[in-house]
Amino acid sequence: MRRTGKRHTAVMAGFIGNVVEWYDFALYGYMAGIIADLFFPGEDSIAALIATYGVFAAGFLMRPLGSVAFGWLGDTLGRSATMLLSVSMMALPTLLLGCLPVYDSIGLWAPLLLVLIRLVQGLSVGGEFSSSVTYLVETAPRSRRGLAGSWANTGTMVGMLLGSAVAALTTSLFAQETLLDWGWRVPFLLGGILGVTSILMRRHLPKSEEFQRHHEERPDTSPLRRALTENRLEMVQAVVFASAYGALFYLPLVYLPEWLNRFTGLPLDLALRINTFATVLLLVLIPLSGWIGDHGPRRTRFIALAMFAMAAVAWPAYAWLHADRLVAAVVVQFGLVALLAVPLGSAPAMFVELFPARDRLSGYSVAYNLGLGVIGGATPMFVTWLIEATGYAAVPGVLLAACALVAGLVMLWMRDRSREPLR
Repeated sequence: MRRTGKRHTAVMAGFIGNVVEWYDFALYGYMAGIIADLFFPGEDSIAALIATYGVFAAGFLMRPLGSVAFGWLGDTLGRSATMLLSVSMMALPTLLLGCLPVYDSIGLWAPLLLVLIRLVQGLSVGGEFSSSVTYLVETAPRSRRGLAGSWANTGTMVGMLLGSAVAALTTSLFAQETLLDWGWRVPFLLGGILGVTSILMRRHLPKSEEFQRHHEERPDTSPLRRALTENRLEMVQAVVFASAYGALFYLPLVYLPEWLNRFTGLPLDLALRINTFATVLLLVLIPLSGWIGDHGPRRTRFIALAMFAMAAVAWPAYAWLHADRLVAAVVVQFGLVALLAVPLGSAPAMFVELFPARDRLSGYSVAYNLGLGVIGGATPMFVTWLIEATGYAAVPGVLLAACALVAGLVMLWMRDRSREPLR
């Protein structure tokens, strides 16, 4: 019973940490218009908004640095200590942001401090997800590694939905004057309180026995260097898959509502509602996918099957969206999300199984953040440019099909270790 209690504590700590990370990080995006008025005031509202989103992007650019730093810490000091540090570096700056004086109070110091806070949070995001996944998978029984790893992505989705809901509730409850005066601080202070709760939960996490066994025999060399030399093949496979996987994540879940509004005329609020309901569906499908990868088809083959299915339907799906926009929007959004749930649920454990313990977190963290954070994060901007350059509105469908094909081929290339002991 004691062992079961420790396992539940580990799962909950990994889950809530990702809720905090993505609630806090996403909330800034949802509140961008208000932050622009308060921290970048000026006659040009568009310039202020661009500056605000620029700070948002700067957080994403810090992710690769965070992946290197937290990967090294996790492979040398331990998983649980790294998880405590990463969530602290998100929660405490969020509390500070909720208390931060605005431009009218302290002038240029306000945007400068805002930039500093976002950079610290970006570092944290670069380490949190891969650290928590590695810990969850290493501490799970072999027959439940996929399900264990899936809870990190489930927490990510919960955090994004929670951030969206709290931002919407805040802007609807408060009058505009109250919102600009002090109401905008409430969501960030709530995020800080949630983060402190997560810190308390992670203070006494059980150690990863897998890490402890290998740590005593670990050679005195850089884990990242080992990942880039001795495990170069695994790094290439992980980066290529994570890059394709990143595009597959951002196109249906982030870019599709804007595309529907722009090219089919579907009202943006309706497109966003469809997107929200599809994201809610992921809360069920992600852990289900992790469980299937444990007990059904081997993990890499299961992901490959979903990727080839997406490659087959993506381009025709975008063509259909023009013909029957509302029905097609619902079917396509939910269909793509159902296929995307397979890598969201099964890929976390697959990444952990790919690398040996001595450089596992460094290899996973750097590959994941380069692929999903940098390549995937730039996908909406890249596809918008492609549409303008080609004049072809269905470019996202072509890109989605190509990336899904690449992801499926990498899965066939990669050795499957889902039924083997961790390396």
